[in-house]
Amino acid sequence: MEEQQNENQLNIELSEEIAEGIFSNLAIITHSNTEFVLDFIRVMPGIPKAKVKSRIILTPEHAKRLLAALEDNIQKFEAVNGRIKTQEEPPFPMGFGGPTAQA
Repeated sequence: MEEQQNENQLNIELSEEIAEGIFSNLAIITHSNTEFVLDFIRVMPGIPKAKVKSRIILTPEHAKRLLAALEDNIQKFEAVNGRIKTQEEPPFPMGFGGPTAQA
């Protein structure tokens, strides 16, 4: 039985650089008929230009799985820490042009 568990186990390697993470306070989400693109951006107060710090490209199925995992984790977080407050308007101007979703 132990052998079967080892066959189904996925070993994930996390380098020190990736483990540090990247801070993002804006996500721009776009999609085509074959993929979802999540651009993570850091916007700094008083600086009119911001750069994409990380881009993740997902299949539609994995995007939906990510949504479900986020919903589950947010529900668990709020059960312990209280409701997460969100603002109606983003704290900085959003003038990127073209139709996009934001998170």
